[in-house]
Amino acid sequence: MTASAAALVSFEESSGLLHELAGVEVSAKQVERAAGALGAEIAVDEQQPVEKTEEGAPTAPTMYLGMDGTGVPMRAQEVADRAGKQADGSAKTREAKLVTIWTAESRDGEGKPVRDPGSVTYSAAIESAATLDTSADLSDFAARVEREANRRGFTGATCQVVLGDGSPWIWNTASELFPQATQILDRFHAKEHLRRVGKVIYGESPEAKPWIQARYDELDQGRLQSLVHGLHRHAGQYKEARECIHYIWKNRCRMRYPKFHQQGFCTSTGVVEAGCKVVIGTRLKRAGMHWSVKGANAIIALRCSKLSGRFQDFWERRSDQMKTAA
Repeated sequence: MTASAAALVSFEESSGLLHELAGVEVSAKQVERAAGALGAEIAVDEQQPVEKTEEGAPTAPTMYLGMDGTGVPMRAQEVADRAGKQADGSAKTREAKLVTIWTAESRDGEGKPVRDPGSVTYSAAIESAATLDTSADLSDFAARVEREANRRGFTGATCQVVLGDGSPWIWNTASELFPQATQILDRFHAKEHLRRVGKVIYGESPEAKPWIQARYDELDQGRLQSLVHGLHRHAGQYKEARECIHYIWKNRCRMRYPKFHQQGFCTSTGVVEAGCKVVIGTRLKRAGMHWSVKGANAIIALRCSKLSGRFQDFWERRSDQMKTAA
């Protein structure tokens, strides 16, 4: 009960809920300790190797895997001497990286793929996606992605699609683990880049909206050469235009949206964006919260377990282990 409450709301609110709904007196500090300890157990349980088995058979012909990151507010000692986005170059957050897998065999009224209810699972932590070029081992996050893919049977699906924004660590991880998968740059992120460039060039003038819309149309229609040509006209004056050209060039193979639509693929990472908010944001990024890496990862593991429908299975394994030990 304590873990279920703490996975959803703050420790203080959990204490109040336990008193109101169950008549149990558990202080906020006790809730924090209990939830942290159980979350740490789940994190260890999650790291057990997962082999490709019949249980991990694909659940649909096409499976999607998305990766993203979001900052978690940290205690001062956790970000000491770390570079960040503050005005003085310091950091106030650490990035939690998330992998989510889902299916989208359903279609809306226009025939576009829609996430299948109950198909989404999550795994996340504050950990690195980097590793030495000379190392034969996966990074901590790449190992997490591989475990989640094995659980869901991702590589067994007929079509495997990886979605993400322009972050290099996403595509490095995808290429390392799933070289056979189709890589798609989230179209929303691409349009955000174009919108920002349009605002820099034209500000709030009447020319901004039609210029941005023209670039959107070129993107949607797969006319990347025309799109880059439109940006080149402003590249000499605006570094944002030059950076956007570079962004498109690097990701051009991931931006073949007409072809992806013809194949019936999703081209936006709404599921991943929502995952960052649901798994991380709504619980760990509330006003006044500051975390240790250990504490944040425990609650993230707890939330992923609950939101992915795996908490009961973990609890049963834990109970069986305790009975065996007794």
